[in-house]
Amino acid sequence: MTEDASQLTEIEQDALAEIANMGVSRAASSLRLLVGEEILLSVPSVKIVTRQAASKLVERENAKKLVAVQQTFEGPFAGKALLIFPEAQSLELVRSIVGDQHTLEDVIDLEQEALAETGNIILNGCLATIANVLNRTMRMSLPSIVRGDGATLFEVQAPASGEQFVLFLYIDFNIKARNVRGFIALLLDLHSIAALKTIVNDFIEAIEKQPSGHAG
Repeated sequence: MTEDASQLTEIEQDALAEIANMGVSRAASSLRLLVGEEILLSVPSVKIVTRQAASKLVERENAKKLVAVQQTFEGPFAGKALLIFPEAQSLELVRSIVGDQHTLEDVIDLEQEALAETGNIILNGCLATIANVLNRTMRMSLPSIVRGDGATLFEVQAPASGEQFVLFLYIDFNIKARNVRGFIALLLDLHSIAALKTIVNDFIEAIEKQPSGHAG
């Protein structure tokens, strides 16, 4: 791991958090339209950590059984975007989307399709906004569903193969009227972190040249 890629300056962290906030706010608006209920968001967190540490960050409150919608993305930097929540809450999330009039059997039957579509809308909205803010384009894969603990979601190898440090950008979301809480997370390897740092610094320079000195 090179020293430059392994660290973010304070201004890089702030810029990434602000950009992520734009993306996740767009994603939250999409989720709000889907469920018709208020969505609460936390402040985005940006960290460079090991995959093992990232896996532990999503296993909060002893919730090791997780379900995630994941999509890979490619462009000037590449990685994986995930919509993650405890498996125990996945049916409640689906019910909030398809409606309370459906039976449990219906909800179970609809779960895979509803989760994939939800993840696709939210993750695409988030990544498209981030790419647009940075004046770049992204290509995203079709969504897939992954179940397991944090290591399964982040494909943690033991011993780690290849780059084990990643940029972990995540934000909590909470569907206020229901017991559904989760993460939106972006995972990038060191090569993509270096590319992203260059793009973010170009973004920072452009902002600093504006008369207001603010991203607006």
